Amino acid sequence: MTSPDRIVAIKQIVSEILEIEPTDMTMTSRFKEDHDADSLRAIEILASLEKAFGVTISQDGLARMVNLEGVCQVVDEAASIKS
Repeated sequence: MTSPDRIVAIKQIVSEILEIEPTDMTMTSRFKEDHDADSLRAIEILASLEKAFGVTISQDGLARMVNLEGVCQVVDEAASIKS
């Protein structure tokens, strides 16, 4: 389970890239459908998360990063592989 601090950090990164207020995003709101994200923004999110958390996220992980819940799961998995 993702720590509350990590969720806040991830939400901040994603909301900055999508240029939305963090309060406009829920754990299950979909980036593409609800926040007009395109594939370039998805790559930006992935790169920013890798840098912020010192992890490597696979292409499979990228495909699952459709909402905040998915991003948290992918980052948690990448962090557990790293440690």
